[in-house]
Amino acid sequence: MTTRFLASGDTALVVEFGERIDRQVSTEVLGLAARVRDAGLSGVIELVPTFRSLMVHYDPLRTSGAELRKAIEPMLSGATRHVQPRLWRVPVCYDDELAPDLAEVAERTGRTPAEVVALHSAVPYHVYMVGFLPGYPYMGDLPAPLVLPRRSDPRVRVPPGSVAIATTMTAIYPFESPGGWHLIGTTPFRIFDARWNPPALFAPGDAVIFEPVPRSAFDALRDAVTSGARNLRPEEAPA
Repeated sequence: MTTRFLASGDTALVVEFGERIDRQVSTEVLGLAARVRDAGLSGVIELVPTFRSLMVHYDPLRTSGAELRKAIEPMLSGATRHVQPRLWRVPVCYDDELAPDLAEVAERTGRTPAEVVALHSAVPYHVYMVGFLPGYPYMGDLPAPLVLPRRSDPRVRVPPGSVAIATTMTAIYPFESPGGWHLIGTTPFRIFDARWNPPALFAPGDAVIFEPVPRSAFDALRDAVTSGARNLRPEEAPA
């Protein structure tokens, strides 16, 4: 795997791993992030894992890109302490009112809506990165029969909690925002709150399983979330 160091202005260094987006590359990115974090390098402010790179933000008054590269290069092949990934089970309602694109996705993929739901909820997803919006998780890998390009007519407003698919990814919108992905369900749970520590529920490396629930259960969960009585809790993912 080819690794490149790229300067991003004078306050960040990018370590890029090849050209692919897959779980092996993600493992390399997350492994390096753990090693850099454990090393406690002087001047490092924040680590941002992406699909195939790690961005290292630093204080230019305390270190430099060249110094960080010298320190990080030996870590590229180092051993990483084992961290048990977190598993999140996310209830999702695929009711027509909460899944405005489900029928179209079914038609375009040659499936019934029930088959789309079964496929989407059948596999654990890997959180590759968080971005676009605060807390917005890019999760793969979508079952091959559901792979579609983004919508040709993006929406101006996507409701918070919308569960969406596009290309090989699935995601949850944390806020109302514009968006061009296909909306196939809704979760009643919040995945970002500035008052939380950390504010984003999901992190790169987490695993997510979507669990279909009927509309009555969705409404009850939403009421519990609104009242503060319920929130998602992770469990350890199988090794």
